[in-house]
Amino acid sequence: MSGGNKTNTKYIVVTGGVLSGLGKGVAAASIGRLLCSRLKIVPVKLDGYLNTDPGTMNPIEHGEVFVLDDGGEVDMDFGHYERFLGVQGKFGWNLTMGKVFQEILEKERRGDFLGKTVQFIPHATNVIKERIYGIARDEKADIMMVEVGGTVGDLENLFYIEAVRQMRHEVGAENMLFVHLTYVPVPSGVREQKSKPTQQGVKLLNEFGIYPDVVIGRCQEYLDDHIKEKIALFGNLQKDCVISGPDVESVYEIPLVYEKEGLSALIHKKLGIYSPPALGEWSQWVAAVKKNNTAPDRVVEIAIGGKYTALEDSYASLVESLEHAGAHLGAKVQLRWIETSEIEKGNQDPAEALKDVDGLIIPGGFGSRGIEGKIKLIKYARENNLPFLGICYGMQLAVVEYARNVCSLEGANSEEVESPENPVPHKVICYLPGQKQITRKGGTMRLGGHDVEVRKGSKASKIYGNSVRIRERFRHRYEVNPEYVDRLEAAGLKFTGKAPGTPIMQVIELENHPYFMGCQYHPELTSSLLKPSPLFRELVAASLTHSNKPVA
Repeated sequence: MSGGNKTNTKYIVVTGGVLSGLGKGVAAASIGRLLCSRLKIVPVKLDGYLNTDPGTMNPIEHGEVFVLDDGGEVDMDFGHYERFLGVQGKFGWNLTMGKVFQEILEKERRGDFLGKTVQFIPHATNVIKERIYGIARDEKADIMMVEVGGTVGDLENLFYIEAVRQMRHEVGAENMLFVHLTYVPVPSGVREQKSKPTQQGVKLLNEFGIYPDVVIGRCQEYLDDHIKEKIALFGNLQKDCVISGPDVESVYEIPLVYEKEGLSALIHKKLGIYSPPALGEWSQWVAAVKKNNTAPDRVVEIAIGGKYTALEDSYASLVESLEHAGAHLGAKVQLRWIETSEIEKGNQDPAEALKDVDGLIIPGGFGSRGIEGKIKLIKYARENNLPFLGICYGMQLAVVEYARNVCSLEGANSEEVESPENPVPHKVICYLPGQKQITRKGGTMRLGGHDVEVRKGSKASKIYGNSVRIRERFRHRYEVNPEYVDRLEAAGLKFTGKAPGTPIMQVIELENHPYFMGCQYHPELTSSLLKPSPLFRELVAASLTHSNKPVA
Protein backbone atom coordinates (compact mmCIF):
# COMPACT_ATOMS: atom_id res chain seq x y z
CA MET A 1 0.00 0.00 0.00
CA SER A 2 2.10 2.87 -1.26
CA GLY A 3 1.80 6.60 -1.81
CA GLY A 4 -0.26 5.89 -4.91
CA ASN A 5 -3.26 5.56 -2.64
CA LYS A 6 -2.78 8.99 -1.13
CA THR A 7 -5.24 11.60 -2.30
CA ASN A 8 -6.41 15.00 -1.17
CA THR A 9 -9.06 13.20 0.84
CA LYS A 10 -9.25 13.62 4.60
CA TYR A 11 -10.32 10.69 6.78
CA ILE A 12 -12.39 10.74 9.96
CA VAL A 13 -12.57 7.37 11.72
CA VAL A 14 -15.20 6.78 14.40
CA THR A 15 -14.65 3.95 16.88
CA GLY A 16 -16.65 2.90 19.94
CA GLY A 17 -15.63 1.73 23.38
CA VAL A 18 -16.97 0.28 26.64
CA LEU A 19 -20.21 -1.16 25.23
CA SER A 20 -22.20 -1.50 22.02
CA GLY A 21 -25.28 0.50 21.12
CA LEU A 22 -23.83 3.92 21.99
CA GLY A 23 -24.83 5.38 18.63
CA LYS A 24 -21.64 5.48 16.55
CA GLY A 25 -23.72 5.70 13.37
CA VAL A 26 -25.60 8.75 14.62
CA ALA A 27 -22.34 10.27 15.87
CA ALA A 28 -20.65 9.76 12.48
CA ALA A 29 -23.69 11.13 10.64
CA SER A 30 -23.83 14.14 12.98
CA ILE A 31 -20.15 14.95 12.44
CA GLY A 32 -20.74 14.70 8.71
CA ARG A 33 -23.72 17.04 9.00
CA LEU A 34 -21.44 19.69 10.53
CA LEU A 35 -19.05 19.49 7.59
CA CYS A 36 -21.23 18.90 4.53
CA SER A 37 -22.02 22.51 3.55
CA ARG A 38 -18.91 22.81 1.36
CA LEU A 39 -17.35 19.36 1.42
CA LYS A 40 -18.35 16.04 -0.12
CA ILE A 41 -18.73 13.56 2.71
CA VAL A 42 -18.73 9.85 1.85
CA PRO A 43 -19.71 7.49 4.69
CA VAL A 44 -18.32 3.97 5.00
CA LYS A 45 -19.38 1.37 7.56
CA LEU A 46 -17.03 -1.46 8.52
CA ASP A 47 -19.05 -4.34 9.99
CA GLY A 48 -17.33 -7.26 11.68
CA TYR A 49 -19.87 -10.01 11.05
CA LEU A 50 -19.18 -12.78 8.55
CA ASN A 51 -22.44 -12.36 6.67
CA THR A 52 -21.98 -10.84 3.22
CA ASP A 53 -24.65 -8.30 4.14
CA PRO A 54 -27.49 -8.09 6.71
CA GLY A 55 -30.14 -9.14 4.18
CA THR A 56 -30.71 -12.60 5.66
CA MET A 57 -30.50 -11.57 9.33
CA ASN A 58 -33.49 -11.56 11.65
CA PRO A 59 -34.40 -7.91 12.36
CA ILE A 60 -34.87 -8.74 16.06
CA GLU A 61 -31.20 -9.75 16.19
CA HIS A 62 -29.62 -7.09 13.99
CA GLY A 63 -32.20 -4.35 13.55
CA GLU A 64 -33.62 -2.99 10.34
CA VAL A 65 -32.15 -3.89 6.95
CA PHE A 66 -31.69 -0.63 5.07
CA VAL A 67 -32.08 -0.89 1.28
CA LEU A 68 -30.18 1.49 -0.98
CA ASP A 69 -31.25 2.79 -4.36
CA ASP A 70 -28.65 0.59 -6.06
CA GLY A 71 -30.25 -2.50 -4.50
CA GLY A 72 -27.71 -3.01 -1.74
CA GLU A 73 -28.94 -4.36 1.59
CA VAL A 74 -26.87 -2.63 4.24
CA ASP A 75 -26.58 -1.82 7.92
CA MET A 76 -29.27 0.44 9.40
CA ASP A 77 -26.66 3.15 10.08
CA PHE A 78 -26.92 4.01 6.39
CA GLY A 79 -30.35 5.36 7.19
CA HIS A 80 -28.69 7.89 9.50
CA TYR A 81 -26.05 8.72 6.89
CA GLU A 82 -28.62 9.41 4.19
CA ARG A 83 -30.99 11.36 6.42
CA PHE A 84 -28.27 13.52 7.99
CA LEU A 85 -25.99 14.05 4.99
CA GLY A 86 -28.45 14.09 2.11
CA VAL A 87 -26.33 11.52 0.25
CA GLN A 88 -27.46 8.45 -1.65
CA GLY A 89 -25.49 5.52 -0.27
CA LYS A 90 -23.94 2.73 -2.30
CA PHE A 91 -23.65 -0.97 -1.52
CA GLY A 92 -19.86 -0.85 -1.80
CA TRP A 93 -19.74 1.62 1.08
CA ASN A 94 -20.75 -1.12 3.54
CA LEU A 95 -17.84 -3.49 4.07
CA THR A 96 -18.39 -6.65 6.08
CA MET A 97 -15.80 -9.17 7.16
CA GLY A 98 -17.71 -11.65 5.01
CA LYS A 99 -16.98 -9.50 1.97
CA VAL A 100 -13.32 -9.15 3.01
CA PHE A 101 -12.78 -12.90 3.35
CA GLN A 102 -14.72 -13.58 0.16
CA GLU A 103 -12.45 -11.25 -1.79
CA ILE A 104 -9.30 -12.74 -0.25
CA LEU A 105 -10.35 -16.27 -1.17
CA GLU A 106 -11.22 -15.22 -4.72
CA LYS A 107 -7.81 -13.57 -5.09
CA GLU A 108 -6.07 -16.63 -3.71
CA ARG A 109 -7.88 -18.95 -6.16
CA ARG A 110 -6.93 -16.68 -9.08
CA GLY A 111 -3.30 -16.78 -8.00
CA ASP A 112 -3.14 -13.05 -7.27
CA PHE A 113 -0.87 -13.65 -4.27
CA LEU A 114 1.79 -15.35 -6.43
CA GLY A 115 2.12 -18.40 -4.22
CA LYS A 116 2.58 -16.49 -0.97
CA THR A 117 1.10 -17.69 2.30
CA VAL A 118 -2.14 -15.75 2.73
CA GLN A 119 -2.31 -14.09 6.16
CA PHE A 120 -4.60 -11.75 8.03
CA ILE A 121 -1.84 -9.16 8.00
CA PRO A 122 -1.07 -7.90 5.43
CA HIS A 123 -3.66 -9.52 3.14
CA ALA A 124 -6.89 -8.90 5.07
CA THR A 125 -5.86 -5.39 6.12
CA ASN A 126 -4.76 -4.60 2.56
CA VAL A 127 -8.19 -5.54 1.20
CA ILE A 128 -9.83 -3.25 3.77
CA LYS A 129 -7.54 -0.33 2.91
CA GLU A 130 -7.90 -0.90 -0.83
CA ARG A 131 -11.69 -0.69 -0.48
CA ILE A 132 -11.58 2.54 1.52
CA TYR A 133 -8.98 4.18 -0.74
CA GLY A 134 -10.88 3.03 -3.82
CA ILE A 135 -14.13 4.60 -2.63
CA ALA A 136 -12.32 7.84 -1.83
CA ARG A 137 -10.80 7.90 -5.31
CA ASP A 138 -13.94 6.90 -7.22
CA GLU A 139 -16.21 9.30 -5.33
CA LYS A 140 -13.66 12.15 -5.28
CA ALA A 141 -14.47 12.47 -1.60
CA ASP A 142 -13.32 15.46 0.40
CA ILE A 143 -13.88 13.55 3.62
CA MET A 144 -14.27 9.82 4.15
CA MET A 145 -16.37 9.22 7.25
CA VAL A 146 -15.35 5.71 8.35
CA GLU A 147 -17.35 4.06 11.12
CA VAL A 148 -15.81 0.94 12.66
CA GLY A 149 -18.65 -1.28 13.86
CA GLY A 150 -18.68 -3.01 17.20
CA THR A 151 -16.64 -2.16 20.28
CA VAL A 152 -12.86 -1.80 20.47
CA GLY A 153 -11.56 -5.10 21.83
CA ASP A 154 -14.07 -7.22 19.90
CA LEU A 155 -12.25 -10.00 18.08
CA GLU A 156 -14.32 -9.44 14.93
CA ASN A 157 -13.21 -5.84 14.31
CA LEU A 158 -9.50 -6.15 15.12
CA PHE A 159 -8.48 -6.20 11.45
CA TYR A 160 -10.42 -3.00 10.81
CA ILE A 161 -8.68 -1.36 13.76
CA GLU A 162 -5.30 -2.45 12.45
CA ALA A 163 -6.15 -1.31 8.91
CA VAL A 164 -7.10 2.23 9.98
CA ARG A 165 -3.98 2.36 12.19
CA GLN A 166 -1.87 1.65 9.13
CA MET A 167 -3.77 4.21 7.09
CA ARG A 168 -2.76 7.05 9.40
CA HIS A 169 0.89 6.40 8.57
CA GLU A 170 0.13 6.12 4.85
CA VAL A 171 -1.96 9.27 4.41
CA GLY A 172 -0.28 11.33 7.13
CA ALA A 173 -1.51 12.36 10.56
CA GLU A 174 -2.61 15.73 9.18
CA ASN A 175 -5.11 13.94 6.91
CA MET A 176 -6.66 11.60 9.45
CA LEU A 177 -8.65 12.17 12.61
CA PHE A 178 -9.74 9.53 15.12
CA VAL A 179 -12.96 10.08 17.05
CA HIS A 180 -13.66 7.66 19.89
CA LEU A 181 -17.22 7.38 21.24
CA THR A 182 -17.33 6.11 24.79
CA TYR A 183 -19.63 5.83 27.78
CA VAL A 184 -19.64 7.88 30.97
CA PRO A 185 -22.08 6.28 33.42
CA VAL A 186 -23.85 7.99 36.30
CA PRO A 187 -24.57 5.23 38.85
CA SER A 188 -27.98 5.77 40.46
CA GLY A 189 -26.74 5.42 44.03
CA VAL A 190 -23.85 7.82 43.52
CA ARG A 191 -25.15 10.46 41.07
CA GLU A 192 -21.62 11.18 39.94
CA GLN A 193 -20.18 10.93 36.43
CA LYS A 194 -17.60 8.16 36.27
CA SER A 195 -14.68 8.34 33.84
CA LYS A 196 -13.02 5.00 34.61
CA PRO A 197 -14.72 3.00 31.77
CA THR A 198 -13.61 5.70 29.32
CA GLN A 199 -10.06 5.68 30.65
CA GLN A 200 -9.87 1.90 30.25
CA GLY A 201 -11.46 2.03 26.80
CA VAL A 202 -9.01 4.64 25.55
CA LYS A 203 -6.11 2.69 27.04
CA LEU A 204 -7.24 -0.40 25.13
CA LEU A 205 -7.42 1.63 21.92
CA ASN A 206 -3.89 2.91 22.62
CA GLU A 207 -2.69 -0.69 22.93
CA PHE A 208 -3.80 -1.21 19.33
CA GLY A 209 -1.71 1.77 18.24
CA ILE A 210 -4.50 4.33 17.91
CA TYR A 211 -4.51 7.56 19.89
CA PRO A 212 -7.86 9.34 19.52
CA ASP A 213 -7.86 13.03 18.59
CA VAL A 214 -11.37 13.52 19.95
CA VAL A 215 -13.28 11.64 22.64
CA ILE A 216 -17.08 11.93 22.78
CA GLY A 217 -18.52 10.92 26.14
CA ARG A 218 -22.05 9.49 25.93
CA CYS A 219 -23.81 10.32 29.15
CA GLN A 220 -27.22 11.12 30.59
CA GLU A 221 -26.10 14.74 30.80
CA TYR A 222 -23.40 17.13 29.63
CA LEU A 223 -19.98 16.21 30.96
CA ASP A 224 -18.70 18.17 33.93
CA ASP A 225 -15.50 20.15 33.40
CA HIS A 226 -13.54 18.07 35.89
CA ILE A 227 -14.60 14.85 34.09
CA LYS A 228 -13.47 16.34 30.78
CA GLU A 229 -10.14 17.23 32.39
CA LYS A 230 -9.75 13.73 33.79
CA ILE A 231 -10.52 12.06 30.46
CA ALA A 232 -8.19 14.47 28.66
CA LEU A 233 -5.36 13.74 31.10
CA PHE A 234 -5.58 9.98 30.67
CA GLY A 235 -6.17 10.25 26.93
CA ASN A 236 -3.24 12.62 26.19
CA LEU A 237 -5.70 15.25 24.95
CA GLN A 238 -6.53 18.90 25.48
CA LYS A 239 -9.76 19.40 27.43
CA ASP A 240 -11.52 20.96 24.42
CA CYS A 241 -10.99 17.65 22.59
CA VAL A 242 -13.37 15.93 25.02
CA ILE A 243 -16.93 16.44 23.77
CA SER A 244 -20.22 15.83 25.55
CA GLY A 245 -22.69 13.42 24.00
CA PRO A 246 -25.69 13.83 26.31
CA ASP A 247 -29.03 12.07 26.00
CA VAL A 248 -31.33 14.15 23.78
CA GLU A 249 -35.02 14.14 22.90
CA SER A 250 -34.27 13.49 19.23
CA VAL A 251 -31.19 12.19 17.43
CA TYR A 252 -31.49 15.18 15.08
CA GLU A 253 -30.41 17.42 17.97
CA ILE A 254 -26.97 15.82 18.15
CA PRO A 255 -25.27 17.94 15.43
CA LEU A 256 -26.44 21.04 17.33
CA VAL A 257 -24.97 19.65 20.56
CA TYR A 258 -21.65 18.90 18.87
CA GLU A 259 -21.53 22.39 17.41
CA LYS A 260 -22.25 23.89 20.83
CA GLU A 261 -19.35 21.84 22.20
CA GLY A 262 -17.03 23.26 19.54
CA LEU A 263 -16.50 20.07 17.54
CA SER A 264 -16.63 21.56 14.03
CA ALA A 265 -13.99 24.21 14.86
CA LEU A 266 -11.83 21.50 16.39
CA ILE A 267 -12.05 19.35 13.24
CA HIS A 268 -11.37 22.35 10.98
CA LYS A 269 -8.19 23.09 12.92
CA LYS A 270 -6.90 19.52 13.11
CA LEU A 271 -7.56 18.64 9.45
CA GLY A 272 -6.84 22.06 7.95
CA ILE A 273 -10.28 22.38 6.36
CA TYR A 274 -13.14 24.86 6.48
CA SER A 275 -16.80 24.09 5.95
CA PRO A 276 -19.04 26.19 8.22
CA PRO A 277 -22.05 24.26 9.56
CA ALA A 278 -25.24 25.14 7.69
CA LEU A 279 -27.73 24.36 10.43
CA GLY A 280 -30.40 27.02 9.92
CA GLU A 281 -33.17 24.94 8.35
CA TRP A 282 -32.01 21.90 10.32
CA SER A 283 -32.38 23.81 13.61
CA GLN A 284 -35.88 24.89 12.62
CA TRP A 285 -37.13 21.33 12.25
CA VAL A 286 -35.23 20.11 15.30
CA ALA A 287 -37.07 22.80 17.27
CA ALA A 288 -40.36 21.49 15.85
CA VAL A 289 -39.51 17.93 16.94
CA LYS A 290 -38.53 19.11 20.43
CA LYS A 291 -41.75 21.08 20.78
CA ASN A 292 -43.75 18.01 19.80
CA ASN A 293 -41.89 16.00 22.43
CA THR A 294 -42.36 18.51 25.25
CA ALA A 295 -45.36 20.76 24.59
CA PRO A 296 -47.22 19.57 21.50
CA ASP A 297 -50.20 21.46 20.14
CA ARG A 298 -51.74 18.23 18.89
CA VAL A 299 -51.26 14.54 19.67
CA VAL A 300 -52.05 11.59 17.45
CA GLU A 301 -51.60 7.88 18.22
CA ILE A 302 -50.67 5.45 15.47
CA ALA A 303 -50.49 1.69 15.92
CA ILE A 304 -47.79 -0.42 14.29
CA GLY A 305 -48.81 -4.03 13.88
CA GLY A 306 -45.84 -6.33 13.34
CA LYS A 307 -44.02 -9.39 14.58
CA TYR A 308 -40.61 -7.83 15.25
CA THR A 309 -41.89 -5.46 17.94
CA ALA A 310 -39.52 -6.93 20.55
CA LEU A 311 -36.85 -4.65 19.06
CA GLU A 312 -37.97 -1.22 17.91
CA ASP A 313 -34.79 -0.92 15.79
CA SER A 314 -36.50 -3.46 13.51
CA TYR A 315 -38.62 -0.54 12.34
CA ALA A 316 -36.14 2.33 12.86
CA SER A 317 -36.77 4.17 9.58
CA LEU A 318 -40.53 3.81 9.96
CA VAL A 319 -40.43 5.39 13.43
CA GLU A 320 -38.29 8.25 12.19
CA SER A 321 -40.59 8.81 9.20
CA LEU A 322 -43.48 9.39 11.58
CA GLU A 323 -41.34 11.85 13.54
CA HIS A 324 -40.53 13.70 10.30
CA ALA A 325 -44.22 13.92 9.40
CA GLY A 326 -45.21 15.01 12.88
CA ALA A 327 -42.65 17.83 12.86
CA HIS A 328 -44.01 19.23 9.60
CA LEU A 329 -47.63 18.94 10.75
CA GLY A 330 -47.06 20.31 14.24
CA ALA A 331 -48.16 17.11 15.97
CA LYS A 332 -46.63 14.60 18.34
CA VAL A 333 -46.98 11.05 17.01
CA GLN A 334 -47.34 8.52 19.78
CA LEU A 335 -46.77 4.88 18.89
CA ARG A 336 -48.68 1.82 19.99
CA TRP A 337 -46.85 -1.42 19.25
CA ILE A 338 -49.10 -4.40 18.55
CA GLU A 339 -47.59 -7.89 18.43
CA THR A 340 -49.78 -9.44 15.74
CA SER A 341 -48.95 -13.03 16.69
CA GLU A 342 -50.86 -12.39 19.94
CA ILE A 343 -53.95 -11.36 17.96
CA GLU A 344 -53.49 -14.40 15.74
CA LYS A 345 -53.51 -16.64 18.82
CA GLY A 346 -56.70 -15.01 20.04
CA ASN A 347 -55.04 -13.46 23.08
CA GLN A 348 -56.19 -9.98 22.03
CA ASP A 349 -59.18 -8.68 20.10
CA PRO A 350 -58.45 -6.32 17.16
CA ALA A 351 -61.01 -3.77 18.37
CA GLU A 352 -59.43 -3.74 21.82
CA ALA A 353 -55.90 -3.57 20.40
CA LEU A 354 -56.87 -0.56 18.25
CA LYS A 355 -59.08 1.16 20.82
CA ASP A 356 -58.60 4.94 20.70
CA VAL A 357 -55.82 4.83 18.09
CA ASP A 358 -56.01 7.25 15.17
CA GLY A 359 -54.15 5.33 12.49
CA LEU A 360 -52.63 1.94 11.67
CA ILE A 361 -49.48 0.85 9.87
CA ILE A 362 -48.81 -2.74 8.85
CA PRO A 363 -45.12 -2.74 7.88
CA GLY A 364 -43.08 -5.17 5.82
CA GLY A 365 -42.14 -8.65 6.95
CA PHE A 366 -41.76 -12.25 5.88
CA GLY A 367 -43.27 -15.65 6.61
CA SER A 368 -46.55 -16.86 8.05
CA ARG A 369 -46.21 -16.04 11.75
CA GLY A 370 -48.56 -13.26 12.79
CA ILE A 371 -50.14 -12.65 9.37
CA GLU A 372 -53.66 -13.65 10.39
CA GLY A 373 -53.39 -11.12 13.19
CA LYS A 374 -52.34 -8.49 10.68
CA ILE A 375 -55.27 -9.35 8.40
CA LYS A 376 -57.69 -8.92 11.32
CA LEU A 377 -56.23 -5.47 12.07
CA ILE A 378 -56.51 -4.47 8.41
CA LYS A 379 -60.14 -5.62 8.29
CA TYR A 380 -60.95 -3.51 11.34
CA ALA A 381 -59.26 -0.44 9.82
CA ARG A 382 -61.10 -0.85 6.51
CA GLU A 383 -64.52 -1.37 8.08
CA ASN A 384 -64.16 1.37 10.70
CA ASN A 385 -62.64 4.14 8.54
CA LEU A 386 -59.39 4.04 10.51
CA PRO A 387 -56.54 5.64 8.49
CA PHE A 388 -54.32 2.82 7.25
CA LEU A 389 -51.00 2.41 5.48
CA GLY A 390 -49.80 -1.03 4.38
CA ILE A 391 -46.13 -1.30 3.44
CA CYS A 392 -44.76 -4.14 1.28
CA TYR A 393 -46.13 -7.29 2.98
CA GLY A 394 -48.66 -4.98 4.64
CA MET A 395 -50.00 -4.00 1.21
CA GLN A 396 -50.12 -7.62 0.10
CA LEU A 397 -52.09 -8.62 3.20
CA ALA A 398 -54.52 -5.77 2.57
CA VAL A 399 -55.16 -7.36 -0.83
CA VAL A 400 -55.63 -10.76 0.84
CA GLU A 401 -58.10 -9.27 3.35
CA TYR A 402 -60.10 -7.59 0.57
CA ALA A 403 -60.14 -10.73 -1.55
CA ARG A 404 -61.49 -12.80 1.34
CA ASN A 405 -63.99 -10.43 2.89
CA VAL A 406 -65.21 -8.29 -0.02
CA CYS A 407 -64.66 -10.49 -3.08
CA SER A 408 -65.68 -13.68 -1.19
CA LEU A 409 -62.60 -15.58 -2.35
CA GLU A 410 -62.53 -18.12 0.45
CA GLY A 411 -59.04 -19.18 1.45
CA ALA A 412 -57.37 -16.34 -0.45
CA ASN A 413 -53.79 -15.89 0.69
CA SER A 414 -50.21 -15.40 -0.38
CA GLU A 415 -48.23 -18.10 -2.12
CA GLU A 416 -45.54 -17.31 0.46
CA VAL A 417 -47.46 -19.23 3.16
CA GLU A 418 -48.52 -22.18 1.00
CA SER A 419 -47.33 -25.67 1.91
CA PRO A 420 -48.38 -29.23 0.95
CA GLU A 421 -50.35 -29.36 4.21
CA ASN A 422 -51.87 -25.92 3.64
CA PRO A 423 -52.71 -25.38 -0.06
CA VAL A 424 -53.93 -21.91 -1.06
CA PRO A 425 -56.97 -22.03 -3.38
CA HIS A 426 -56.75 -18.35 -4.40
CA LYS A 427 -53.16 -17.14 -4.64
CA VAL A 428 -53.96 -13.43 -4.85
CA ILE A 429 -50.30 -12.83 -3.95
CA CYS A 430 -47.82 -14.86 -5.99
CA TYR A 431 -44.15 -15.06 -6.85
CA LEU A 432 -42.71 -12.33 -9.02
CA PRO A 433 -41.66 -13.63 -12.46
CA GLY A 434 -38.43 -15.59 -12.14
CA GLN A 435 -38.45 -15.70 -8.33
CA LYS A 436 -39.96 -19.15 -7.78
CA GLN A 437 -36.88 -21.01 -9.01
CA ILE A 438 -34.46 -19.03 -6.84
CA THR A 439 -32.91 -21.05 -4.00
CA ARG A 440 -30.28 -18.58 -2.73
CA LYS A 441 -31.85 -16.21 -0.21
CA GLY A 442 -29.31 -13.40 0.04
CA GLY A 443 -29.55 -10.51 -2.43
CA THR A 444 -32.01 -12.25 -4.77
CA MET A 445 -35.23 -10.30 -4.17
CA ARG A 446 -36.45 -7.39 -6.28
CA LEU A 447 -34.30 -4.79 -4.58
CA GLY A 448 -33.49 -1.11 -4.72
CA GLY A 449 -34.88 1.93 -6.47
CA HIS A 450 -37.50 1.48 -9.19
CA ASP A 451 -39.85 3.87 -10.95
CA VAL A 452 -43.56 3.73 -10.16
CA GLU A 453 -46.14 4.84 -12.71
CA VAL A 454 -48.96 6.57 -10.80
CA ARG A 455 -52.49 6.79 -12.21
CA LYS A 456 -53.42 10.37 -13.01
CA GLY A 457 -56.14 11.80 -10.78
CA SER A 458 -55.75 9.11 -8.12
CA LYS A 459 -55.32 9.80 -4.43
CA ALA A 460 -51.73 8.52 -4.75
CA SER A 461 -50.99 11.07 -7.49
CA LYS A 462 -52.36 13.91 -5.36
CA ILE A 463 -50.32 12.76 -2.36
CA TYR A 464 -47.18 12.93 -4.51
CA GLY A 465 -47.94 16.43 -5.79
CA ASN A 466 -49.86 15.29 -8.89
CA SER A 467 -46.86 13.28 -10.05
CA VAL A 468 -47.40 10.52 -12.58
CA ARG A 469 -43.99 8.92 -12.02
CA ILE A 470 -42.13 8.56 -8.75
CA ARG A 471 -39.09 6.59 -7.58
CA GLU A 472 -39.09 4.48 -4.44
CA ARG A 473 -37.13 1.57 -2.94
CA PHE A 474 -38.27 -2.04 -2.97
CA ARG A 475 -37.47 -5.29 -1.20
CA HIS A 476 -39.85 -8.09 -2.16
CA ARG A 477 -40.14 -11.49 -3.80
CA TYR A 478 -43.93 -11.59 -4.25
CA GLU A 479 -46.48 -9.46 -6.08
CA VAL A 480 -50.22 -9.05 -6.50
CA ASN A 481 -51.32 -11.83 -8.82
CA PRO A 482 -52.22 -10.13 -12.16
CA GLU A 483 -54.99 -12.70 -12.72
CA TYR A 484 -57.00 -11.23 -9.83
CA VAL A 485 -56.48 -7.51 -10.45
CA ASP A 486 -59.63 -6.94 -12.56
CA ARG A 487 -61.83 -8.79 -10.07
CA LEU A 488 -60.42 -6.83 -7.12
CA GLU A 489 -60.78 -3.51 -8.96
CA ALA A 490 -64.38 -4.29 -9.92
CA ALA A 491 -65.07 -4.75 -6.21
CA GLY A 492 -63.63 -1.33 -5.38
CA LEU A 493 -59.94 -1.87 -4.58
CA LYS A 494 -58.03 0.45 -6.89
CA PHE A 495 -54.52 -0.29 -8.16
CA THR A 496 -53.18 3.19 -8.82
CA GLY A 497 -49.47 2.56 -9.13
CA LYS A 498 -47.53 -0.04 -11.11
CA ALA A 499 -44.12 -0.76 -12.55
CA PRO A 500 -43.85 0.96 -15.96
CA GLY A 501 -44.54 -1.44 -18.82
CA THR A 502 -45.40 -4.40 -16.55
CA PRO A 503 -48.45 -5.67 -14.63
CA ILE A 504 -46.56 -5.47 -11.30
CA MET A 505 -48.95 -3.56 -9.01
CA GLN A 506 -47.29 -1.25 -6.52
CA VAL A 507 -49.95 1.05 -5.01
CA ILE A 508 -53.48 0.33 -3.79
CA GLU A 509 -56.15 2.65 -2.42
CA LEU A 510 -59.82 2.75 -1.47
CA GLU A 511 -61.84 5.70 -2.75
CA ASN A 512 -64.54 5.84 -0.08
CA HIS A 513 -62.24 5.70 2.91
CA PRO A 514 -60.54 8.59 4.76
CA TYR A 515 -57.11 7.08 4.09
CA PHE A 516 -56.57 3.48 3.03
CA MET A 517 -53.31 3.18 1.13
CA GLY A 518 -50.90 0.36 0.42
CA CYS A 519 -47.53 0.43 -1.31
CA GLN A 520 -45.27 -2.40 -2.39
CA TYR A 521 -42.22 -0.21 -1.76
CA HIS A 522 -40.74 1.11 1.49
CA PRO A 523 -41.40 4.87 1.67
CA GLU A 524 -39.69 5.07 5.05
CA LEU A 525 -36.32 4.53 3.38
CA THR A 526 -36.42 7.88 1.57
CA SER A 527 -38.00 10.03 4.26
CA SER A 528 -35.94 12.72 5.99
CA LEU A 529 -36.35 15.47 8.55
CA LEU A 530 -36.15 18.14 5.85
CA LYS A 531 -38.42 16.27 3.43
CA PRO A 532 -40.87 13.77 4.96
CA SER A 533 -42.26 10.89 2.92
CA PRO A 534 -45.59 11.99 1.36
CA LEU A 535 -47.35 8.76 2.34
CA PHE A 536 -46.40 9.13 6.00
CA ARG A 537 -47.21 12.82 6.04
CA GLU A 538 -50.70 12.18 4.67
CA LEU A 539 -51.25 9.26 7.04
CA VAL A 540 -50.49 11.51 10.01
CA ALA A 541 -52.70 14.25 8.54
CA ALA A 542 -55.59 11.81 8.12
CA SER A 543 -55.02 10.44 11.62
CA LEU A 544 -55.19 13.97 13.03
CA THR A 545 -58.55 14.43 11.35
CA HIS A 546 -59.70 11.10 12.79
CA SER A 547 -58.36 11.88 16.26
CA ASN A 548 -60.75 12.71 19.06
CA LYS A 549 -57.96 13.40 21.54
CA PRO A 550 -57.96 16.83 23.17
CA VAL A 551 -55.35 19.40 22.27
CA ALA A 552 -52.39 18.91 24.61
